[in-house]
Amino acid sequence: MVTVNLRTDFEKWMAGQKSQTGERFSQATIKTYSSALKTSSVKLGDSGLPHDDVFLYTTSAEFEPYFQQILQNPKVKEIDKANQNGAFSVGLKWYRMFLQKHETPCNWIFQGNSKYYDVQGAVRDLEVVSWRTNQYDSMIRKGHRAFIWVSGTDGGIIADGTILCDPEERQPDPADPYAKGESFDGKRGKFVDIRIDHKLGERFISRVTLIEDERTKGLEIIGFPSATNFKVFAKEAAVIDSLLDGTYVRVPAVYETPVTDPTGIRYWIYAPGENARKWDEFFADGIMGLGWDEMDDFRGFASKASIQQKLRKINSTESSFTNAVLAIWQFAREMKVGDVVFAKKGRDKVIGYGIVESEYIYDPSRKEFQHIRRMNWKRKGDWDHDGFLALKTLTDVTSYTDYCDKLMRLVGMEENPLPPTPPENPPYSIEDFLDEVYMGRKRYDTLRALLMHKKNLILQGAPGVGKTFIARRLAYSILGEMDPNRVMTIQFHQSYSYEDFIMGFRPSKDGFELVRGPFYDFCKKAEEDDVPYFFIIDEINRGNLSKIFGELLMLIENDKRGIKARLLYQNEQFSVPKNLYIIGMMNTADRSLALIDYALRRRFAFFELEPAFESEGFRKYLDDLANPKFEALVETAKQMNRAIAQDASLGAGFRIGHSYFCSAVDDDVDIWLSNLVDFELIPLLQEYWFDEPAKVETWTAQLRAAIA
Repeated sequence: MVTVNLRTDFEKWMAGQKSQTGERFSQATIKTYSSALKTSSVKLGDSGLPHDDVFLYTTSAEFEPYFQQILQNPKVKEIDKANQNGAFSVGLKWYRMFLQKHETPCNWIFQGNSKYYDVQGAVRDLEVVSWRTNQYDSMIRKGHRAFIWVSGTDGGIIADGTILCDPEERQPDPADPYAKGESFDGKRGKFVDIRIDHKLGERFISRVTLIEDERTKGLEIIGFPSATNFKVFAKEAAVIDSLLDGTYVRVPAVYETPVTDPTGIRYWIYAPGENARKWDEFFADGIMGLGWDEMDDFRGFASKASIQQKLRKINSTESSFTNAVLAIWQFAREMKVGDVVFAKKGRDKVIGYGIVESEYIYDPSRKEFQHIRRMNWKRKGDWDHDGFLALKTLTDVTSYTDYCDKLMRLVGMEENPLPPTPPENPPYSIEDFLDEVYMGRKRYDTLRALLMHKKNLILQGAPGVGKTFIARRLAYSILGEMDPNRVMTIQFHQSYSYEDFIMGFRPSKDGFELVRGPFYDFCKKAEEDDVPYFFIIDEINRGNLSKIFGELLMLIENDKRGIKARLLYQNEQFSVPKNLYIIGMMNTADRSLALIDYALRRRFAFFELEPAFESEGFRKYLDDLANPKFEALVETAKQMNRAIAQDASLGAGFRIGHSYFCSAVDDDVDIWLSNLVDFELIPLLQEYWFDEPAKVETWTAQLRAAIA
């Protein structure tokens, strides 16, 4: 039997949760919790625990007594201190919630490979089928739901049913008529019996359908298909049920947008054929090309899943084709005119660079490499690359800004290219601000005056009051135009350091090199101009602020602007220019973090943002929408905010902000309202009152009743 370790499940689940600030957890935070849970129990000493790895506890019944025992161990505080912001004890609470939410009742997918077993035939002919389990034996129970899944190019769910027994040791049937070839291994193992309740026939639910829905794209069987049985979370099962009963409404899958250069340019590493065999031709013809000619026009594929399905059919294999799928999708859909492409040869040579000049072109008249883009190849050469280049045909490296700088220096690019026709910055006035932000003119004047006088401002408030949106709009209103080159946004986190923010040494081929951080570069940019520049820091209280700012803690004061001080890593007299304004954001609901330290607090003005349900702008928005259900939901949210403010364990800083209700409304308002309640508001309440389920149930019922 495969040993169950739920670390991957937990990390996937955490990626869909929201912190007390109302925002998704970053991957860095998830990894911090996960690592602490994986390794920290051993530091408790001779504690009598059955497992040092917390992820080996697979049920809440098994975990609960040890959860209490661990928290009472006097060494927990010491471990928390070493793991940043209580990552161990906080992680334990999240893991406990994870087990409670996803073990009972549970739904399962049981997978069969038609090459080795006639799954369709067994489902068609039998009322009860037996299935081997190779994971989660301790969690599967009689009465649980089961979906029958056929693997393969056109795979998916072909039936659903009910598990009739707990997993039990058996000898497989050597005379099973549905077994193919020599698939029978004769080994004893754990099996369950599944009663087939619904045979879907032509109504089967395809794998592609599930991948293309935001709510089911993360199904365990899709991400980790090498097993016979898989967990299905309750929300995923609800989507599958809607497909079965005809009430399904698709929620398109959303994938993260890569970080881009401020100019909007993206940077790519590209292989012009195997061992760069097409490079001379492509350079001479002013093009770049991809193979996979048997795929026909790339624009005919609506999703990455459909590309993968086509590749599997062409190659008669169930391989994931992860790199090929991504390259095809990005080449046709994401690459833009003005992007920079670095051509490579092998793993250690850069042989040229150029600028993309056209959208994707499918040219079936070409003998090979029928998928092309027009290029303005700027330079051809042979440069040694420090370290191995990516193996993939096409790799987006935009988010690695230091690396992009290295590549540009390597090939002799002196500066970032500008887009072919850069648009003018649209004007942005105070009136535009007041139209977009639910704030009166008097408060705007106060806010602006605070920033201009103090030069350093922190916007604080409950989740969803629009702090980030307001920060950028405030900057634009002062500039008089929406100029992204004079507004920069970064986010602090627990691992952020002076070396990330100002400058520090990073490993290189020859040892270490000094690399500048974003604040240093932005200050240098601002001091060359005499107009305002705005540096925005999201989650400012998540970092160790004194450590991040270092000697600049003094230089950011409004009366110290222009005064020079020597930098830590470089013999340079550096100052923060007078025309640079710093705007930070922090959530008052972020009780897991220490308060902002006094040394920095006295250097900033603080402006409280509150839910704006009563503002003139929001009332106008409500009137324009003219939807009784929406009005009822807003009234319920206001009542709930009063209850949150009066709750001794929460307080006003945990109220739900108006921006939750201001996203673009779908054509079907009812669906939008339902998604808002089920996937945004209720999960936030579950986090607020994770130890008071009665309150969650009460407000869940009221929220759903408002839109019924």
